[in-house]
Amino acid sequence: MSYFTSILSSLNYIYGHKDLALRDISEHKKVKRKIEECIPESLEAGKIYDFLKKDQRNYWLRGGIPLIETRGGEKLSRPRASIQILEATHFLEKGEIWTKGKYKVIEVFQDDGIKFEGLRRVGELDF
Repeated sequence: MSYFTSILSSLNYIYGHKDLALRDISEHKKVKRKIEECIPESLEAGKIYDFLKKDQRNYWLRGGIPLIETRGGEKLSRPRASIQILEATHFLEKGEIWTKGKYKVIEVFQDDGIKFEGLRRVGELDF
């Protein structure tokens, strides 16, 4: 491990997230995760929800990003919704860094079609 990689690892810093990846609500029902770590059972456009992620994460605040489901190990779903992160705060709990915040649902997706190209919604700009 290089010196630089070692420093980044020791900081528990994850940068430039282009999505918010949360767990399925069943993880909360099994008492494995806090409710803020999971996608709510019924997402509604216009509603604001809390989120919680382990480690220090920086999110795009100036527009929509995908809300996706993760099973861990970088196993990710297609976007479930377009959201906007309204606030994100880093804090320490029992010696571990966490990120908590709020997001607003812009649109809930009903299918698995491609909705984003990076941070841009498909069809947003015509070239």
